[in-house]
Amino acid sequence: MMPNRISDPLFQLIKSLQKSEKRNFKLYIKRSSAKEDLKIIQLFDAMDKLAEYDEKLLLKKLTNVGKPQLANLKTHLYKQLLASLRLLKSSESIDMQLHEQLDHARILYNKGLYHQSLKILDKVKGMAHTYNQESFLIQVISLEKKIETLYITRSMVEKTEELIVQANEVNEKRMVITQLSNLALQLYTWYIRNGHARNEEDEKGIKQYFREHLPANAQSLTGFYERLYLFQSYCWYAFVRQDFIMYYRYSQKWLDLFDEQPLMIPIETGHYVKALHNLLNAHFDLRNFEKFQVVLKRFEEFSATPLANQHDIFRVHSFIYIYSAKLNWHLMTGTFKEGLLLVPELEAWLEKEALYLDKHRILVFNYKMATLFFGSGDYETSIDYLRRIIDDHVDMRSDLQCYARLLHMMAHYELGNLELIEGSLIRSVYRYMAKMKNLTVIEEEMFKFLRHSFHRPAHQVKTELKQFLHSIRQVEKSRFETRSFAYLDMISWVESKVYEKPMSKVIHDKYLQHKRKGGVKREQQPVAVL
Repeated sequence: MMPNRISDPLFQLIKSLQKSEKRNFKLYIKRSSAKEDLKIIQLFDAMDKLAEYDEKLLLKKLTNVGKPQLANLKTHLYKQLLASLRLLKSSESIDMQLHEQLDHARILYNKGLYHQSLKILDKVKGMAHTYNQESFLIQVISLEKKIETLYITRSMVEKTEELIVQANEVNEKRMVITQLSNLALQLYTWYIRNGHARNEEDEKGIKQYFREHLPANAQSLTGFYERLYLFQSYCWYAFVRQDFIMYYRYSQKWLDLFDEQPLMIPIETGHYVKALHNLLNAHFDLRNFEKFQVVLKRFEEFSATPLANQHDIFRVHSFIYIYSAKLNWHLMTGTFKEGLLLVPELEAWLEKEALYLDKHRILVFNYKMATLFFGSGDYETSIDYLRRIIDDHVDMRSDLQCYARLLHMMAHYELGNLELIEGSLIRSVYRYMAKMKNLTVIEEEMFKFLRHSFHRPAHQVKTELKQFLHSIRQVEKSRFETRSFAYLDMISWVESKVYEKPMSKVIHDKYLQHKRKGGVKREQQPVAVL
């Protein structure tokens, strides 16, 4: 079973703490709090021992705390936990270091010690330049301008001109960064909501939106963050449109940016992890088997470093993306049964790390695991995983919602449940896919085959399958008509029926053929799910 979500924010925070963080918190409270504040230690210990958040049970454990007091006590504990974490983690983040120095500069300014304040601001400005932190430069320059406005310094004329130039440069940079980060986010959000472009209308709309929101000087940008969000924008733009060559090109540029400026890997570790993930997906989509393994090895080596484990978000995302890549490897090489050996470990990890998981990641993992079970011939277990998607009614990834239903119907076909398919399943799946605008020639041919194959003799079903295979191969090169290939390896499934081989063997033989040829040949699309 998939893990339940934990809803209480304070409970979530406490459960996310490591042993060292818990120990530091108690030392912080005993050192900085009055005796009456030590009630929050009791609350902390009581909540830490709960397996699930239960307010009635919590109040029973806290005999000296009434229900009216509990809300205030929880708020106080939450603030104190964050304060202790801030002290503990301040040296691990350039953002927090810069914030701390800015706070010091403001304190000195308020004390009237503006020369000392300017000295600290100069130091902060140097750090911000080194680490491309333009947002901090805006705050530094703003305070410098305030000091120069209110007080007369020896270099006022020269400093004024310098500050004006710097302010204009930083504002222009921030405007471009904001424009590009907005574009990247909008395109990614479109994908999370819909998946790949469904038709010409989607394609046209995405192209128009991209052209209208791409800065005119996009190709001449040199700053780290401008290029980072530019490459991300192109990645999502290409991926949504299934232009996997462009997707690969800009995923590589994204990672190359960190290779050019390795100093930024500790600063933007999340973006570095995402770059590795997208490059792996690009190699997966293009069947670049050898390069896929090279990048996966690099990712696994990075995941073992202290930096990748410094914060929970990096540790969790690294695991998610690496395991997603491992499942993808088995999907594209046809080694489904070997891939299923990963499922128990993955399920246990999903249960353990429920706190950090979003519904999208769970949805994707369920679909990948369902596909592995389907490809290995365990159709009943595949149906169990697909039911998790169908029954969850998550308002995202309408594409996966559709293809989960289609794969669910195919699994019932394999099990010989023709009455169920003929009775209601085929109609409900068809209506759902039509409503979501996910019907292409491939799906239409699938429904046509299923309708015609009911109660036919085996030799006639074989003829229908051959016709089905011929039909879908005719449109194999059309992106919109073969959108389903990005989710289901339909050609290999039909070939397995025509040639009377397991689906896993059909796909594995294609992989071996690729290795013998030593080149890239996209015989069929993999399950390209992020």
